Amino acid sequence: MSTTPAPADPALNTSQTSVSPAETLTPLEQEVLDEYARLLGNLNNMSTILAELSVNPSAEILDALRGLERKTSLVFTLLKASVYSIVLQQQIFGEEGADGGSVSREHS
Repeated sequence: MSTTPAPADPALNTSQTSVSPAETLTPLEQEVLDEYARLLGNLNNMSTILAELSVNPSAEILDALRGLERKTSLVFTLLKASVYSIVLQQQIFGEEGADGGSVSREHS
């Protein structure tokens, strides 16, 4: 596979670079280079958008995060209550079993 010299300006498309006749590219090579150029453009766009979002978070994102925070804290509270309920039930059943004459282990 032959290579072309890197263009001086990275924003140039591969089809805009001058190639000597001895260094012509196959259609597949040119297609791959064009895809890389499109990928570079897309990554640059995404980088710009992410930089803007990191500097100025949108109100929608902040509102969504606040809602998510509320839901997460609610789930955490419900989980703690469930665990407490399970532990309490185990203690009650353990005491009933001990009162019924069965041998129980002492918890330290």
